[in-house]
Amino acid sequence: MSRQLADASASAETTTETVLEAEKASFLKQPKAVWATALAAVFAFMGIGLVDPILPAIAKNLEASTSEVSLLFTSYFLVTAIAMLISGFVSSRIGGKKTLLIGLAIIVVFASLSGLSGSVEQLVGFRAGWGLGNALFVATALAVIVGVASGGTGTAIILYEAALGLGISLGPLLGALLGGWQWRAPFFGTAVLMAAAFIALLALLPKTAAPAKKSRLRDPLLALGHRGLRTTAASALFYNYGFFTILAFTPFILGMDAYGIGAVFFGWGVAVAVFSVFVAPVLQERFGAVKVLTGTLAALMLDLIGLGVAAGHSVTAVVVLVIAAGALLGINNTVYTELAMGVSDSPRPVASAGYNFVRWMGGALAPFAAAQLGEHFGPQVPFFAGAAAMVIAILVAFGGRGYLISHEPHLV
Repeated sequence: MSRQLADASASAETTTETVLEAEKASFLKQPKAVWATALAAVFAFMGIGLVDPILPAIAKNLEASTSEVSLLFTSYFLVTAIAMLISGFVSSRIGGKKTLLIGLAIIVVFASLSGLSGSVEQLVGFRAGWGLGNALFVATALAVIVGVASGGTGTAIILYEAALGLGISLGPLLGALLGGWQWRAPFFGTAVLMAAAFIALLALLPKTAAPAKKSRLRDPLLALGHRGLRTTAASALFYNYGFFTILAFTPFILGMDAYGIGAVFFGWGVAVAVFSVFVAPVLQERFGAVKVLTGTLAALMLDLIGLGVAAGHSVTAVVVLVIAAGALLGINNTVYTELAMGVSDSPRPVASAGYNFVRWMGGALAPFAAAQLGEHFGPQVPFFAGAAAMVIAILVAFGGRGYLISHEPHLV
């Protein structure tokens, strides 16, 4: 019996190694449609961090307060979150390709209008329209990549996270390079990039048929009735609060010009990209998604406490802690996405829409809340609030750990 068990174990290990080798080999051997969609996703995600280096310049040129400028993030992510609920409804009726193209077209229009804004109120409104296009594109892009990519769901999600990380890292860099010349330039630059992505998808992405079963508007909300998905989404909401506290509030305490802020957040974005693609899968395979998730959330809590202590006292410490946070955020981004895609029995586009609806609410709340706390109580308090949000994220994940562990996704 022991010999049979040993042979079975050896056979399982051999099978696992074979599958892993196959996935690694197929990672770069993807259809052109996958690379076109991933490249478009890079451009789309650049819009998240694009405004970071120019936030102080926007505040100065449009005579706006920190709280008013923070609404650029809040309006963007609030509309993105709500629009997630209709993304599946739309794509299930007209197909993934048309939905992606409509999303890109909307971004081109509102990014251009953002560059023409004459007041902070106009800019906030145009960023809201930008968020609608972002929701249609981002929610559909993941489903398209998963459906078209070779090498399995794990490979597809890593490709998606690579696009996210690359976009997040390049966004501040583009914002700095163009924003150092003129604060309006990054918006026009994004419009040009998204127009190029539109042309690339139009030419390279084959027509995608609408699913046989049409998604209803209420399906993403019904999907959240699943305990595993609900736990993942609720934990991600508080995680995203900390994520966007760092992204949206830190530029105001660095005391740097657009080039300096862009350099800091470029380093932060590179850490997000590298750790999401190369480190997260290894940790997840060795320790399991839930242990990695709670461990990195705890480390991020300590990082945010450190940022609170350093705020207003040491710019060097703030820079180091921001880049270190990027590494932790990269790991968590991949793990949360893996859980959301595999923990429930809902179709992936429906599960993704429900999950993103909840988690982006954290991105909508954090920038304005952090600005308000900073203006009224000092620059340290927003980071301490972010650390408290990490504690809640850990407690939520820990409370549902039994269910999450039994449904942990694997990359093989």
